[in-house]
Amino acid sequence: MSGPEVRTMSRPVDPRGRRPFHELLADRKGQLDKPHYPEQVAAIVAALVDAFRNGNKVLWFGNGGSAADAQHLAAEFSGRFLRERKGLPSEALTVNTSAVTAISNDFGYEHLFARMVEAMAKPGDVVVGITTSGTSKNVVRGLEAARAAGATTVAFTGNGGGPAADVSDLVLIGPDGYSAIVQEVHITMGHIICDLVEQELIFA
Repeated sequence: MSGPEVRTMSRPVDPRGRRPFHELLADRKGQLDKPHYPEQVAAIVAALVDAFRNGNKVLWFGNGGSAADAQHLAAEFSGRFLRERKGLPSEALTVNTSAVTAISNDFGYEHLFARMVEAMAKPGDVVVGITTSGTSKNVVRGLEAARAAGATTVAFTGNGGGPAADVSDLVLIGPDGYSAIVQEVHITMGHIICDLVEQELIFA
């Protein structure tokens, strides 16, 4: 096969070619059933619960669709997921467009999240970087800055984990494959994390 291609879980896919509904659905089959998810999710839930109980915050960041996931999951905590409770300190770093554009312009986009984390993260906080490839340089540098600040670092990643997993205390490693597949797992596991955190804070 010539030209650009991306790999699904079992085969290369030429993005220039047509693919029917049943093939697209097959790419997603079994992606929520990986045996490592329960343990990884439980560890992330415990870290978030500990941070919230101790008055610390959770910071989220990513690029593109992962930035949207960061904002989505941050809002589930600062607002609510399912249950009535107080708001929790949770924020996505990409919501401040003035900061995003100024830092990117002045320091370079690779340094965006590191600079923001340097300004905002404290010991006891949790910092979550989301990257489907595990290789996004600004996400990796942001996680490195979080670790230097004494925060607990969490990577939502895929495709084996990559450098983002290497610099994180905790990981959620999604499937191999193109970004859409990994993002779909991230948001589903993210919702499960939100639910479990709420249960721990309310019912414990």
